[in-house]
Amino acid sequence: MPSQKSMPDVYITSQEVSTDVTTPDVMTQKRSSDSSGQKKKSAIEASGRYTSKEDVALYIHTYKKLPQNYITKQKAQEKGWDSKAGNLDKVLPGMSIGGSAFGNYEGQLPKAKGRKYYECDIDYTGGYRNEKRLIYSNDGLVFYTQDHYKTFEQLY
Repeated sequence: MPSQKSMPDVYITSQEVSTDVTTPDVMTQKRSSDSSGQKKKSAIEASGRYTSKEDVALYIHTYKKLPQNYITKQKAQEKGWDSKAGNLDKVLPGMSIGGSAFGNYEGQLPKAKGRKYYECDIDYTGGYRNEKRLIYSNDGLVFYTQDHYKTFEQLY
């Protein structure tokens, strides 16, 4: 009789596996149940307003765009924002700057044919903009810099 190799027993519960493999958010939104059997709600809502590194990165990764509380530099200037005055919170309360092209001129981020990078502010609370930015690409990469482009941390 041929010897049979024993295979380790592997058990996967419904709480560990998503059955929804057709949506792009499978990796970011667990479709698991809590102890009461209720479905957990997505951590990032499409209509939400986010400014933190983790939330904005997850939003971009999930929805492939910036949250609604972001406005481009050009549109903000048209509404009265003056970067030298640090008045974004006065002119457009609750808004952050984002969506402008990022050149990657120093070549610190990965290059690929057709890849374009964009940037957005992180943790803006008012006054002058800080050094924190997310840099995201048209093909799904997301990087964080806390020191205005000196160093980068890949998030997605």
